Amino acid sequence: MHFDPETAFPLLERTPRLLDAWLRDLPAAWLDVDEGPGTYSPRDVVGHLIHGEEADWAPRLHHVLAHGTARPFEPFDREGFVAAYRGRPIGDLLDRFARLRAESLASFRAAAAHPGLWERRGSHPELGEVNVGQLAATWVVHDLGHLRQIARAMARAYADAVGPWRAYLTILEPPPAL
Repeated sequence: MHFDPETAFPLLERTPRLLDAWLRDLPAAWLDVDEGPGTYSPRDVVGHLIHGEEADWAPRLHHVLAHGTARPFEPFDREGFVAAYRGRPIGDLLDRFARLRAESLASFRAAAAHPGLWERRGSHPELGEVNVGQLAATWVVHDLGHLRQIARAMARAYADAVGPWRAYLTILEPPPAL
């Protein structure tokens, strides 16, 4: 499938609602479970997604529009959420994420009026030249990857409790190497 804002944006719009329905008012045991050292809990994922709205998706779109390939994006700090959001109440995080996601999507929709937006090029500090369509497609896949990560961390909380049924539960297999 090629990137198409008509199919991508509805998915990106649903992520905040999906996370809200899934995580709001759950006990902390579910929100803070992770897959071990160096991994994210569901609460951490929401904080990370907020940080992405603040420092990655729409800011990089605006950077491409202002600078093209003349100046690389600022590197994205994947752990940049920790100081601001780790341990905060999940309701506060979900509300902030929903608001920021709506603002980011509005920025992309407004920018879509620029002719050839999806082919406009920018410069990534590690990957080199990228285009806005690739940035937006990555945003979609990034959301899906973190939804999978949340499900996997939560499932692993019951890895021992399922007993012999573990043999049938592929979600309990080791996570893929990055």
